[in-house]
Amino acid sequence: MNNTLALMLKGAAMGIAEVIPGVSGGTIAFITGIYERLLNAIQSFKPSLFNTFKESGFNGVWKAIDGNFLAFLFIGMFGGIVVGIFGISHLIITFPEILWAFFFGLIIASAIYIGKQITEWTIIEGVTICVGIAVAYSITIISPSEGNSALWFVFISGVIAISALILPGISGSFILLLMGMYTIIIPTVKNALSLDIQSIITTAVFALGCLVGLMTFSRILSWTFKNYKNITLSLLTGFMIGSLNKIWPWRMPVECIDKTTGNALTNCDRNDDNIKILMESNLSPFNYQELTGYPSYFLWAIIAAILGFALVFILEKLDKKEN
Repeated sequence: MNNTLALMLKGAAMGIAEVIPGVSGGTIAFITGIYERLLNAIQSFKPSLFNTFKESGFNGVWKAIDGNFLAFLFIGMFGGIVVGIFGISHLIITFPEILWAFFFGLIIASAIYIGKQITEWTIIEGVTICVGIAVAYSITIISPSEGNSALWFVFISGVIAISALILPGISGSFILLLMGMYTIIIPTVKNALSLDIQSIITTAVFALGCLVGLMTFSRILSWTFKNYKNITLSLLTGFMIGSLNKIWPWRMPVECIDKTTGNALTNCDRNDDNIKILMESNLSPFNYQELTGYPSYFLWAIIAAILGFALVFILEKLDKKEN
C-alpha cells in the first residue's frame, strides 16, 4: 500500500509539472527514480504482446507492460493535472515569481542529481553536456513559427511534442508553441468534444503522432541508457541546465497571442486569461517592480528556490530508503 501511494504521488507530481509551461514531467520522473522503469514500460507495447496474450492471456500482458506501475502512475498523473489546473494555475497568476523560483531551485538540484549519476567523466561527456545546454537554451529563445493545419504536419507535431514531453528539461507544450501548433491543437481538441468531424480527424491524427512518437522515442532512450548511459545522462543534464532560461522567476512578457483569434499582440497583460504568452524577457529582481509594476517578492522567492532545491535531495533519500 505504501509503494502504491508513493507511486501515485510521483504521478501526481508529474501531472502538476505538465500543467506548467517550461517544466517537464520527465524531470519529475527522473528525480523520483522511476524514469527508466517508465521508459521500459512504454516500450513494452509492441506487436509481440499479441503472442503473449495467446499464451498467457490478459494477466500475461498486464505483467509484460508493468500494468500496476502504469495504472497507478497514470491515476496519480490525472489527479496531478486536475490539481495543477486549479491550484498551480492560480499560483502562476497570483505569485508567479515565487512559484518559478521554486521550480528554478528544483531544476538546478535536478541537474546536479542527474550529473551525479555519471560514473565517469571524459571529453565526450563534457562535449555532450555543452551540446545539451546549447540545444535547450536555443529552444527557449527561438521565436514561434507559423502553424500548419495540414494533417501531415499535425502528425509530425504530435511526434515531436510527445518526444519532448518525456525528455527532462524540455516541455512538450512549449514545443507546440514554438511550432505554432498550440493555437491550432487546443481549439481543435475542444471542437472535437462537440463532435465536429474535421476536428475529430485532426485530433485523431495528432493522437496517432503522439502514440508513434512515444513508442519510438522511448525505445531510443531505453537503448541509449543501456549502451551509452553516461553520455545520455550528460545530455539530459545539459538539457536541464539550458532550460533554466525559460523558468527564471522575474520575466516580462514581450510577445503574446490572442487565444480566440490567434492574432499576435505586443501589449501583454500576464493576468489576461484570453492571451497566451509566447516570448518573455528576463529581468533583474532589483528593477523588476519598476519595469513591470509587480512586486518581486525577492525574499520569498529565495526561500522557495531553497525549498525546491532541498526537495530533490529529500526525494533522493526517500527513493534510496524505498529501494
